[in-house]
Amino acid sequence: MSRPRRTGSSLPNLAVQPGSFCIAPPSHREGRAMTSSVRHRRSSAAIRLTEPPPVSAITPLSLLSSALDRGADDQVLAQLIGLHERSRADEARRAFEAALAAAKAELPVIIKTQIASIGSKHYRHEDLAEIARAVGPVLARHGLAYRFRSNSNGETVTITCVVSHRDGHSEENSLSAGADRSGEKNAIQAIGSTLTYLQRMTLKAALGLAAADDDDGKAAGTETITRQQARELMALIDEVGAERDTLLRFFKINAFNELPARRFRQALVMLNARKERV
Repeated sequence: MSRPRRTGSSLPNLAVQPGSFCIAPPSHREGRAMTSSVRHRRSSAAIRLTEPPPVSAITPLSLLSSALDRGADDQVLAQLIGLHERSRADEARRAFEAALAAAKAELPVIIKTQIASIGSKHYRHEDLAEIARAVGPVLARHGLAYRFRSNSNGETVTITCVVSHRDGHSEENSLSAGADRSGEKNAIQAIGSTLTYLQRMTLKAALGLAAADDDDGKAAGTETITRQQARELMALIDEVGAERDTLLRFFKINAFNELPARRFRQALVMLNARKERV
């Protein structure tokens, strides 16, 4: 059987049936776009092939590893180990400082909720437990923590506050004081009072905490002095011979039990100053 001869184009003669479709050859503009795309891909591939491999950063640890591979002597290895340790310590210090700065931006103002007395004088101070509740969660979010160390030498008690970061760096500060024998404290209570005071002071110093009088978020002057404070104030007024009406007008109140608690200390200072002049 003889094969049929092909004439004209080497492509077979395809008949297009109604409803079917065929792919038209690209136009001149499309052809140029395709050619440009192919050239771009080839150029990009050529650039990738000719790019030098990335150079790894040189660190003390990489130098130490290279020295071990070369069989360096003990003196060189000791120097490189020291360099590596100093580098790690510097990184930990920078991480500590960054975390502490971030934590300080979030630390709240500590409210003075406690009232203490020294003789006839009263003042407000922060509660250590309140400080811990305020700063603990913030420090933890930034990988920070604190602890205390104590030491005693005769009558002197020393407290050291250590603030540390999870990367290993820590800083500390210390304060010393004698036993607090004010009031009717026994020996153990006197030491305990000093320990609490020093813990509070060293922690505030380490974190740079600020404190404010307690107004519980209310308008100034809404918290008034206690009945005991009012009696003490009036007794002091009678003792120094001050005029009650003058003080009431000065503090803009109608009775001493309306005196804002945050101004009680001011009233005591004024009356005691008058007492010294009498």
